[in-house]
Amino acid sequence: MSEVEVTDNPAENRYEARVGGELAGFAAYHLTRSSIVFTHTEVDPAFEGHGVGSSLARFALDDVRAKGERDVVPVCPFIHGWIDDHPEYADLVRRHGDDEGL
Repeated sequence: MSEVEVTDNPAENRYEARVGGELAGFAAYHLTRSSIVFTHTEVDPAFEGHGVGSSLARFALDDVRAKGERDVVPVCPFIHGWIDDHPEYADLVRRHGDDEGL
């Protein structure tokens, strides 16, 4: 399988993963003043088990960290679980009860 390429598509409010130019999955988000709320992640069944979801999560969270403008609200169960499995990203998550800017 070809390499997974992930980009931010702000016009669609989602990060997109492509394999060989074909859309393989996406992580949808909603922006608030101070947060990025990940609402849904979907991987095309044809690409499941090939690291597409992990590539999406890693790229999106690295992008959030690099921009340094927002914290993360992982409403999406996949993103939430991925952060739980990769505690080096836990510092990006908005602490419970901190609702400024929502």
